[in-house]
Amino acid sequence: MIFGVSNDNEIKGLADAEHDAEIISEQIKTRLDPIPEFHLSYYRTEDDKKLILLNIRAGGETPYYYLADGVMEAYVRLGNESVKADATELKRLVLRGRNSSYDALSTTYKASDYAFSKLRERYKAWTGESLDDKELISFGLVDDKGALTNAGALMADNSPIRWSRVFCTRWNGLDKGGGVVDAIDDAEYSGSLISLLNEGTAFIKRNMKTMWKKIADSRIDMPEYCERSYFEALVNALVHRDYLVNGSEVHIDIFDDRMVIYSPGGMMDGTLVQDRVIDAIPSTRRNPVLADVFQRLGYMERKGSGLTKIITAYQNANNYDESKTPQFISSRVEFTVILKNLNYGNDMKSEHEEGETAQRVEEFVQRTEEVFLNALRKNPKISRKELSKMLMISEDGVKYHLKKLKNKGLIEHIGTSRGGYWRVK
Repeated sequence: MIFGVSNDNEIKGLADAEHDAEIISEQIKTRLDPIPEFHLSYYRTEDDKKLILLNIRAGGETPYYYLADGVMEAYVRLGNESVKADATELKRLVLRGRNSSYDALSTTYKASDYAFSKLRERYKAWTGESLDDKELISFGLVDDKGALTNAGALMADNSPIRWSRVFCTRWNGLDKGGGVVDAIDDAEYSGSLISLLNEGTAFIKRNMKTMWKKIADSRIDMPEYCERSYFEALVNALVHRDYLVNGSEVHIDIFDDRMVIYSPGGMMDGTLVQDRVIDAIPSTRRNPVLADVFQRLGYMERKGSGLTKIITAYQNANNYDESKTPQFISSRVEFTVILKNLNYGNDMKSEHEEGETAQRVEEFVQRTEEVFLNALRKNPKISRKELSKMLMISEDGVKYHLKKLKNKGLIEHIGTSRGGYWRVK
């Protein structure tokens, strides 16, 4: 900090720098607890104006409290301003002061009561080796007393940490109020982080269409979203989210023109990602134990280039243009990745337009089937009349589509016509 410069960056100098330095030193010692390590020095400009330079070293005993009017408060940096730390941020500062992290803390859950079949299965597939129980300790998932750490609780098959769930929705339209049918598909997943990653990826794949363009002797597939990009974004959302924020989960929202992946917790250093140069962001780990486990499983790398990979994968897509560049937005409490639908708004014309039109018709038919199947899954006893009213089509139209689904072997009707129910195969 430099004293002797005005708000409009004009060097004014100090009339009595020595006296001012004493006041600054006294304020630090009486107002801050614990007292940070600092150094005061003087600097004289070429036109003989005297300044005070105050250097404060990064402290390891967080949180540092400021005492004013009998109240002790801690502050955190957000962008270019300081804001009062809330309860969650105080917990985070306490952990930092202890040189610890949330995922490394021990829980009251006994490791013997939980299974790690998903973890063992992935480890075997990736390394070719079996995962011994003793390695659960070396991985930081179990402590030396046989209790799960928070990382272990998150990696266990039946995770007891309820707010680690993932909510997925394929919305009908460009927003969350798309019309009579708001959502085409939705799901809620819980369990091991590996299960959440697999289920979240599967949800995206089943709600994603792939267009194609025929060329001389083959065809080019053009998916709506780059698999590498959404996989990387989901890994980051699960591993780097702030698990101290209770009651907030990872969300995957798919709209016609974009996919939005939200996770609790902003940037570790309090900056805003939209104000940063993506390639220059250093690797920081909010949950180092989880990050290490995911690296051992081959899901991520140590050097922290996830955001760059998301952008690079998009830039290498056949149907990419600059308007489709992925966006990253963060605030004090959340991090959002927006992936654009690469096919939305693209008029994919070629000499094989007829084949492409047939492809679009097929995609429309598939979406119609998805709407019907989702309605039958949610309410197996729904009547044709209720389907007609909900989907705003005639009862004859409902009858036609149900017959098509039955002929395709996708559904069957169990029981009588009045008292039975639909089963989605």
